[in-house]
Amino acid sequence: MGQVTTLTSSDGHSFEVYEAAPDGNPMGTIVVVQEIFGVNAHIREVADGYARSGYRAMAPALFDRVEPKIELGYAGADMMQGIEIARGKLDVSDALLDIQATVQSASDSGAVGLVGYCFGGLMAFLSACQVSGLACAVSYYGGGIAAQLEQSPNIPLQFHFAELDAHIPMSDVDLIRNAYPDCGLFTYDADHGFNCDHRASFDEAAADLARQRALDFFAEHMG
Repeated sequence: MGQVTTLTSSDGHSFEVYEAAPDGNPMGTIVVVQEIFGVNAHIREVADGYARSGYRAMAPALFDRVEPKIELGYAGADMMQGIEIARGKLDVSDALLDIQATVQSASDSGAVGLVGYCFGGLMAFLSACQVSGLACAVSYYGGGIAAQLEQSPNIPLQFHFAELDAHIPMSDVDLIRNAYPDCGLFTYDADHGFNCDHRASFDEAAADLARQRALDFFAEHMG
């Protein structure tokens, strides 16, 4: 369903984007922001799923800033490599430039929304605060948001968190809920990564419910 294209950010950096198109005219574009594992098979499948729901989907390869074509698995050395890149080698401000370039490229297909998972959940929150041209954003279990509460979202924002997530305690989720009472925030009896059917923590019921809530949110705010 998808194809790989190339975009260039405002600082001259070129990066790949996995793009999936719906049958017929798109209802807008969903920018899909990766986990710490790169634009791997799962993220491509997420993009394909949004295309089947009628949206153009674009997944920028944010780790191209560190090394092109990074695709990692969900355990062992791959997990450690992804953490090392996301927390040490990749500058968040550079990643936001690449998201901004993707949003600008997508604007020719109508309204643009954004969804991000894990590392991408944090980037979804920061995009809602700093990236222009977005209609709305959805953040799944984004670690580190509770340390960024001085930021102010400029667009409608929806959060999804896992109640069994050892990486993001419910005390942090409560801080986020209290800081942004106008944002939709949902929790699930599930673990971190519950949306990903490539992981042992996959929870189909939670994933289906969260996805439907995200789709309803996009429909509401993207016209």
